[in-house]
Amino acid sequence: MIEGVLVTPLRQIPDERGKIMHMLRADDPHFERFGEIYFSVVYPGVVKGWHRHTRMVLNYAALTGMIKLVLYDDREGSHSKGEVQELFIGEENYCLVRIPTLVWNGFKGIGTKPAIVANCATLPHDASEIQRLDPRSDVVPYDWGLRHG
Repeated sequence: MIEGVLVTPLRQIPDERGKIMHMLRADDPHFERFGEIYFSVVYPGVVKGWHRHTRMVLNYAALTGMIKLVLYDDREGSHSKGEVQELFIGEENYCLVRIPTLVWNGFKGIGTKPAIVANCATLPHDASEIQRLDPRSDVVPYDWGLRHG
C-alpha cells in the first residue's frame, strides 16, 4: 500500500426504484475540503494517465463500469517510495480511493462497457499544478498490457 492512499468501501442503498451510491460527506473523517467534482468517462481498453498533482488531493470513485487504477510513489522521503499499487474499482468493487499529492496515477477502462469515474478534488482544476507523462513512459515502472494468471 502506498503511503497516504486510503481505500474506503462505499455504501449503496438499493430499492425497487434504483439505488443511492454514497461517495463523500463533509463529516467523513477522511474528508479534507471541497474544490470541485467532475466525471471522467473512459472506454474499455483505453488508458488515462499518467498524471500527478502538486497541491490537489484526489478522491476517485468509479460509478459505472470497472477500471484498473494504478498508483506509483516516487516521493522523496516516502516509506513506500518505488512502490506500484493496482486497484480494481467500479461496479464490482465500489469504493473511494484517496490519492495524496505527488503520487502518479492513471486508470484503464476494463470490461465491456465505458466506466464513469467521479473525482471530488480538494482544489478547483489548475493546469499549473498538474504534471503529466505518456502512459508508456519508463518513469513509472508499469506495463498497462493485459496479464494472464
